[in-house]
Amino acid sequence: MPGAKSAARPAARQAKPLVSKRAEQSERTRARILDVAEDLLGQHGFYGTTIRQVAQLADVDTALLHYYFDSKQGLFDAVFLRRATIINSERLDALNKYEKKAGGNIALEGVIEAFLDPVLEWIAKGGKGWRNYFAILAQVNATPNWGTGVMVKYFDPVIHRLIGLVQKTLPDADPVDLYWAYHNLSGALTLTLGTTGRIDRLSNGLCRSDDVEALRPRMIVYAVAGFRAVCVPQPKKRKTR
Repeated sequence: MPGAKSAARPAARQAKPLVSKRAEQSERTRARILDVAEDLLGQHGFYGTTIRQVAQLADVDTALLHYYFDSKQGLFDAVFLRRATIINSERLDALNKYEKKAGGNIALEGVIEAFLDPVLEWIAKGGKGWRNYFAILAQVNATPNWGTGVMVKYFDPVIHRLIGLVQKTLPDADPVDLYWAYHNLSGALTLTLGTTGRIDRLSNGLCRSDDVEALRPRMIVYAVAGFRAVCVPQPKKRKTR
C-alpha cells in the first residue's frame, strides 16, 4: 500500500537524530568521567583513587563506569591513552619534520628541541587537564606497576625514533651510552612533568617549576651537553699479553 510506505519513511528519518543525540550525550558523559578520573589520578595516583570517588564527582552510578571501562585499570588506561596519542603523534611529527628540514645537516640541538618542544608547549599552555595528565605520566614513568602497556605501545616508538636521530649526530657513540643518556634526560623531564614546586622551595622563589619559558633553553642545553659527554667514545684498552 503506497500510503503505508510513505508514512513509514518519515519515522525512519526521525530516528536518526534521536540516536545521534544519545551518542553525543554518551560521549559527553564518558568525557566527563575521564576528566574527573584524570584529576583524581593526577592528585592521588592509581592506588589512591577509587571507582566510587570518580563516580561521585562525575555524578554517575558506579555501574556506568564498569559499563564504559570494565575496571579501574580500564579507566586508567583510557585516561592515559586519551592524551598519549596526541602528544606522541606531535613528537613524531616534530622529529620527522626536523629531519626532513635538516637534510644531511642534522644537529643534536635540533633533535633534542624537536623531541622536547611539544611536551613543553602543552605544559605551558595546555591548562589543568594537561597538567593533571603530565602528573600521571610522571608517576607512570617512576613506577613499574601500572601504565607499562601504554608506555610501550605509544611512548617507546618516539623514544626509539629520538635515539635513532641522536645516533646520526653521534655516529661513534656506543648504543649503551645513548640509552643511559636518554635515561638521564627522561629523569629530568619526569620531574618537570610533575611540576612539584620542589625547585621553587630550593631556590627560595628564584625559579618556578611551571616556568617553561625559563626551563626550555636550559633543558635543551643540559640534555645536549649530557648526550655529548656520556657518548664520547672511550679509548680502547690495549690487550696485555
